[in-house]
Amino acid sequence: MGIYERLGVRTIINAAGTQTRLGGTLMLPEAVAAMAEATAALVPIEELQAAASRAIAQACGSEAGYVTSGASAGLTLATAACMAGLDIAKMSALPLAWEAGGIKDEVVISRPHRNSYDHAFRAAGATLVEVGMSDRYLGVGVRETELWEIEAAIGERTAAIAYTAGRHPHPPLADVARLGQRYGVPVIVDAAGQLPPPANLRRYTGEGADLVSYSGGKAMQGPQGTGILAGRKDLIASVALQQLDMDVTFELWSPPAELIPKQRLAGLPRHGVGRGYKVGREQIAGLLAALEVFTEERMAGEYERWVDLLEGLSAGLAGAPGLETGLVRPVEPGGFPLLEVRLDEEALGLSASVVIQRLQDGTPPVHVGERRILEGILVVHPVNLDEGTAAEVARRLRSAVEM
Repeated sequence: MGIYERLGVRTIINAAGTQTRLGGTLMLPEAVAAMAEATAALVPIEELQAAASRAIAQACGSEAGYVTSGASAGLTLATAACMAGLDIAKMSALPLAWEAGGIKDEVVISRPHRNSYDHAFRAAGATLVEVGMSDRYLGVGVRETELWEIEAAIGERTAAIAYTAGRHPHPPLADVARLGQRYGVPVIVDAAGQLPPPANLRRYTGEGADLVSYSGGKAMQGPQGTGILAGRKDLIASVALQQLDMDVTFELWSPPAELIPKQRLAGLPRHGVGRGYKVGREQIAGLLAALEVFTEERMAGEYERWVDLLEGLSAGLAGAPGLETGLVRPVEPGGFPLLEVRLDEEALGLSASVVIQRLQDGTPPVHVGERRILEGILVVHPVNLDEGTAAEVARRLRSAVEM
């Protein structure tokens, strides 16, 4: 009897993608093995994070890096680093920035870049300063936020500029980064969902971002509760100081100099705002194992496998009443292919929501993408599928519309 059966929890077929609420993605065997191996011995976490920093820096083309407890935690830690720097009094005050005084506590963000995850910036104690308009997105105009609007919002309290990476973000990141450099304001990029392709690990730091946060448990298929923060060495040092266990005597403390410059500190901060985002040695090891094999060559092979799975699933739906399928290849090279299943809701007498509910009520529950249900479209994501589960998704879809 498996662990989930013993706990009375149903396992599912996740054809919806990388959503955390559905368990994320299945971990790579390399990551699982690394985590198991890491349990057999104990190491100083700061030394392990220093080793992780070297590996992340090499993969991301950055000065340094850090393993976080997910991409959202990475954004909070990044914000705290931009607010406090290496000032331990400011670190100890966060998230109540006013307690220390003189803390820059504003993060400028473009209105079209706002999303449900930007609470991560405020969790560090920052206030979001929203600029720009969503005219182009809403179809009421041709413009979005412009560079001058971001510049106009920068003031003496500005700690950082927040930027959400996507297909066609505006203004271009390189322009925003140059603006930030001119004013001495770091740019934090939320790139949680921008993998694959592996090339995006270097893309945003290459365009001038100061800190970039990625998920370690989506396309990378590392531990679900991990992330990568890549960027400037001084800011990564602040991240470490605000996340690590700091219950230590200053005189006896010998952190790796490549990660934390002890000689620049007035003393030790108290446990920081990021202490609740701790990462275990097993998670760090698993993430680094996944990062090591996250290569263009492997992902190219995975892409072809995913296309084959979706084409086979589509063939399994051929002739099903009221269903029409279409393979959607990514606009930018290296992303995920998807299968759209369009329902003729009027002919079927069924809404997309009813079909999804039927899929979830079966055994095992099947979950598909819901983001286009108002259009009568179900989206199948291949990352967690194999030939057997793809065939089961096809069978269950047919059953859901024929019953």
